[in-house]
Amino acid sequence: MILELAVLFLALLWAVSLWLGYGYVKRQRELASQQAQGDALRDQRLKDLGKRLDDYQNGSVRMGEQLHELRAVVAPLPDKMLQLEQRDPNSLSFAQAERLVGMGASVDELTQSCGLTQAEAELMSKLHRT
Repeated sequence: MILELAVLFLALLWAVSLWLGYGYVKRQRELASQQAQGDALRDQRLKDLGKRLDDYQNGSVRMGEQLHELRAVVAPLPDKMLQLEQRDPNSLSFAQAERLVGMGASVDELTQSCGLTQAEAELMSKLHRT
């Protein structure tokens, strides 16, 4: 009788341990599945972020190239402006008048040395006098 009870107890213990083991394996599979989904989502986000980073880098490179081209276009402008001032007698007289006003020249001196009219000389004097 004791032997039968021991066998029955061991069988019951074996059945409970099988049931608990099956539950444990099932939970581990669910966790592995959730982790795989999380990994897939993380990998997709990393891929998207990598693409965005590439887009930003390409945009920066294009912007740098455009800035380089713009610098090449803008660099000779001061020299060209100086050439234009020296070629155009009207703009040259205004540039001279501006310098003379900065040095304290009067309206009469501007009209005589730069060939400006009285009104132009007065305007230059008012605009550029500090």
